Amino acid sequence: MMQVIIAIISAAIAGTIFFFVGSNYRKRAAEGKIGSAEEEAARIVESSKKDAERIKKEAVIQAKDEMLKQKDEVEKEAKARKKELQEMENRINQRQDLVDKRATLIEEKENSITKKKNELQKIEEELNKAKEREIEALSKVAKMSVEDAKKELMKDLESDMTHEMAEYIKLETEKAKFEVDKKAKELLVQSIQRCAADHTSEATVTTVTLPNDDLKGRIIGREGRNIRTIETLTGIDLIIDDTPDVIVLSSFDPIRREVARIAIERLIADGRVHPGKIEDMIEKAKEEVGNTIKEEGERALYETGVINVHPELINLLGKLKFRTSYGQNVLNHSIEVSHIAGLIASEIGIDPTIAKRAGLFHDIGKAMDHEVEGTHVTIGIDLLRKYKESEEVIWGMEAHHGDVEPKTLEAIIVQVADAVSASRPGARRETVETYIKRLQKLEEICNSYEGIEKSYAIQAGREVRLIVKPEVINDDNMVVLARKVAKQIEDEMAYPGQIKVNVIRETKVTELAK
Repeated sequence: MMQVIIAIISAAIAGTIFFFVGSNYRKRAAEGKIGSAEEEAARIVESSKKDAERIKKEAVIQAKDEMLKQKDEVEKEAKARKKELQEMENRINQRQDLVDKRATLIEEKENSITKKKNELQKIEEELNKAKEREIEALSKVAKMSVEDAKKELMKDLESDMTHEMAEYIKLETEKAKFEVDKKAKELLVQSIQRCAADHTSEATVTTVTLPNDDLKGRIIGREGRNIRTIETLTGIDLIIDDTPDVIVLSSFDPIRREVARIAIERLIADGRVHPGKIEDMIEKAKEEVGNTIKEEGERALYETGVINVHPELINLLGKLKFRTSYGQNVLNHSIEVSHIAGLIASEIGIDPTIAKRAGLFHDIGKAMDHEVEGTHVTIGIDLLRKYKESEEVIWGMEAHHGDVEPKTLEAIIVQVADAVSASRPGARRETVETYIKRLQKLEEICNSYEGIEKSYAIQAGREVRLIVKPEVINDDNMVVLARKVAKQIEDEMAYPGQIKVNVIRETKVTELAK
């Protein structure tokens, strides 16, 4: 038991010793750690101070850089605004100078106008005084009343004005004629001399020559079956009369006449004339005429240089080969108008393409005007629009007869070219009835004026001569009368070329010496 107690005491003492030794060790270890921590803390604080100083310096430097940058931007902006303000100021100063100059000019003009107005007032006052003096003198001398004197003065003034007007008309007319004739002759001569086209006169009937009269019976056939077959298949009237060795083909459609002519000539050459052969020949003739139409249309395009044309328009152009107007072949006329229009356009310095195209198509409606209702101009407009021609070409063709006002310079050129081609000597025939009516209308216009003793239309209606009464029409009034007659003819009549108006006044004095 004792040993147990001793062991317990020994263990307690040993534990106590170990406890104090461990405590002392832990205290020393803790003190060492505390010292290290304090040193680390001191080091961290020092490092933080250094970092703070560095960051502070960097922040100051960055702030200074930012301030310098902003300062540069502000200075640049200030310079730009200053420059802009300076420019604005310069512009304002320039405008102010212009305003001052204009104000000075306006003031000078106002002063000049005022001065001229005062001068005119003085002249007017002097004229009124002179007029009053003249009226009073005239009244005293002629023992007239003031009203009679005024009438006499107005009569004298009217006479003076007529004389001045006649002189002015003479001067301006001669000047205008000289300039216009010179330029027009240059243009037309240069155009026409380069455009020579042979025109043939074609009628509404076609004659076919027979080798002998015996063929007339074969063409008529038994009970007229051959002639009926020809008329039915071609749509023409076949006239067989007593004229020797000739038969006549009559039709309003020249293409049908051409088909019938070719077919009959081939039947005559073949010698066999019966309905079957007639039908065969007519079919071949139609095919040949169709080819001819296409070739003629292509020839027109080749000669005029017009391109990109719808195939149907080419065929319609070819059909014009078989149409005539006043004896003038319409296709050749259209080609000639196209040439003249293109040449005139080139001479005055514009692109001739539209003028030539409109000139070529200006009578295209005549290819169908017997098949469709309406004038050839209306039909032509519809055709050109249908086949997508440009509006400039349509405007050029629709105004060629003066039905509408020309919208373009090319339209006026086509009008001129059409008139030149139509009025060329030998180009067209004119019926006697139309010719007589034109002469009667000319003389009617001339005789409608007071003081006309006689009037004559001569030179196929291209010149009129007016014989005036010398006691009614004086020399000055002759000039005015000629201009009035010419203007009325222009307004009321349609004619190719031009009409010369000659006014003749003659005074004869006869005395006998006894």
